[in-house]
Amino acid sequence: MDFLRPGTWAEALAAKAEHPTAVPIAGGTDVMVEINFDHRRPEYLLDLNRIGDLYEWETGEDEVRLGASVPYSRIMEHLREPLPGLALAAHTVGSPQIRNRGSVGGNLGAASPAGDSHPALLAAGADVEAESVRGTRLIPVEEFYTGVKRNALEPDELIRAVRIRTADGPQQFSKVGTRNAMVIAVCAFGLALHPSSRTVRTGIGSAAPTPVRAGAAEDFLNAALEEGGFWDSGRPLAPSLARQFAELAAGACNPIDDVRGSARYRRHAVAVMARRTLGWTWDAYRGSERTTRCA
Repeated sequence: MDFLRPGTWAEALAAKAEHPTAVPIAGGTDVMVEINFDHRRPEYLLDLNRIGDLYEWETGEDEVRLGASVPYSRIMEHLREPLPGLALAAHTVGSPQIRNRGSVGGNLGAASPAGDSHPALLAAGADVEAESVRGTRLIPVEEFYTGVKRNALEPDELIRAVRIRTADGPQQFSKVGTRNAMVIAVCAFGLALHPSSRTVRTGIGSAAPTPVRAGAAEDFLNAALEEGGFWDSGRPLAPSLARQFAELAAGACNPIDDVRGSARYRRHAVAVMARRTLGWTWDAYRGSERTTRCA
């Protein structure tokens, strides 16, 4: 196994173009596990740790441009306000050591359906900034996942950053595991309210071959909120509406039975998380609306 260690982003792109099978490594929280257990034996490892701008982020009015190697601990510390759903998801990642090394870029590159950042990215709305010596392109996050641990990157491309919509409303993330910490998700659910566009977005993890959005649930809730005047009135949501949303969210799943849980349990858990996160986010929205009206 050869170890490539570029000092600049241009050198990294050149190395990837010359060796398309090279596996990028920064935090190494996924790659090193696979190598140590002999699940993967790449011909080349492409070390990105010397490329400083991958550890930087820019906060704009409409989006946060998050460098591919920004660790979860920095998201939790510095980006809780613009990216609340992602910050909540970051809290559930591994141990403090893993959160100090792991990153959203690495999670995307691994493309595991159980990756903790995926539901939050889907719910918030994000684009993956992929680059090669041929140029840069933006891949909508819902188009990035192409199969179990497969993504839409071309062989010569690397993830440079993720562009995530700045939150304009409450967001939530919920995860079920076989214990309370340091656990791979049995399933996970992300929800984001977008009052500026009067829409709701979702993200489901570890309940299908890829992370997915619950499109039918989103369409139902968007129509119900608009037709019922809920965005303007801030009225409480009827329990029947929340139940219907939860059932539709569970219907978006295509889970499997494995050592962490059954398909039936995953569908049930997604329904419970969808109903609860809807309640939490809507209560937060109602509270913010009351504060705004009283100000």
